[in-house]
Amino acid sequence: MSENTEKGLLEEIKKDHKYIVSLRRHFHMNPEIAKEEFQTALKIEEELDKIGLAHKRVGDTGVYAEIKGSKSDSADSPSKTIVLRADIDALPIQETHECEYKSKIPGRMHACGHDAHTASLLGAARILNAHKDLFSGTIRLTFQAGEEIGYGARIFVDGGYLDGADRSFGMHAASNLATGKVAVVPGPNNASVDWFKITVKGAPAHVSTPQLGSDAAYIASQIVISTQALITRRTSPMDNVLIGIGKITAGDAYNIVAQKAELEGTIRAFTPEVRERTKQLLSDMSKQTARLFGGDAEVEYKDFASPLINDQTSTEEVQKTAIRLFGEENVIKNRQASLGGDDFAEYIIKVPGTYAYFGTGNPVKEGTIAAHHDSKFDIDETALLQSVSLYTFYAIDFLNQE
Repeated sequence: MSENTEKGLLEEIKKDHKYIVSLRRHFHMNPEIAKEEFQTALKIEEELDKIGLAHKRVGDTGVYAEIKGSKSDSADSPSKTIVLRADIDALPIQETHECEYKSKIPGRMHACGHDAHTASLLGAARILNAHKDLFSGTIRLTFQAGEEIGYGARIFVDGGYLDGADRSFGMHAASNLATGKVAVVPGPNNASVDWFKITVKGAPAHVSTPQLGSDAAYIASQIVISTQALITRRTSPMDNVLIGIGKITAGDAYNIVAQKAELEGTIRAFTPEVRERTKQLLSDMSKQTARLFGGDAEVEYKDFASPLINDQTSTEEVQKTAIRLFGEENVIKNRQASLGGDDFAEYIIKVPGTYAYFGTGNPVKEGTIAAHHDSKFDIDETALLQSVSLYTFYAIDFLNQE
């Protein structure tokens, strides 16, 4: 791509900024949680219609479209395919941030930046479709539902929408990065996410005669304490892993030995090996603890997301594009991994790819440095220039590379 062509595209992205901001604000005002993104999907389809792109539903609320490049392929360089992803779901949070685009839906809020991701990918689609002559190959656009519950990525993967692709690429807003900064880091970036429920079965008795029963509440409390020993005494200090229990229920009355208790929690790990070993340790410990005190335990797991491990080659490609666009001083190549999960991991397992983080924090703009999932969360909307640019230019760069 010539320098003049690149400058021209960047100018177009700047001219489109108001359009992209308006999209982001529309999604922000009309948030829908996982598996309920029906109006969000309709709006995405409406915008794709305006762009001139055919589309189809994936599951009930995911949206898929393609852009075919028209630049001639060389005989030695067959056309390639890149998959771009934006997640579209909001959270069950009541927004407390006062702004002109505050959520209109009680108890629903885009508190993680998915509204920005969706608007950014639509903005990039508009530019890319208008300049199909600049690249060969295919760009697959995936607007993914249900990221917050580890649902939507597998719908695209299992449906074959990544089959045969050469690269995958996604981005996430980051309130703890300054606007203008982009983090593109190889290796583990996000932990796996496993939900678990431990059901403890005891036997009831009057509290004055505990020896006649089996106290499920007591067993559950011992399991909670012992989970920390699994980390500190059964796991290498070099392995980053977390077991967290966030919900406990037990018993029927104040004067009856509890006959049942339930614990719900999560395991987070950065490698498949540590993940599986920790699950096995937790299952074994829970069952053995229950038996020791006269009860039984059953452990159920749900796999919400795999560890997100950025592919080395893909990461270096994105870093190169980002440095050209934003300057080396604004591209972070070494950032601490997060124990938060993201199901874009399933894309990377299927197709080599990278997940980048673009900074949206600005101390002078209220809410933009609030933590993700905070009820005051907002973004510095100037960051949409970076996100649209990186989607656009990395897709072109990859498809045109020899």
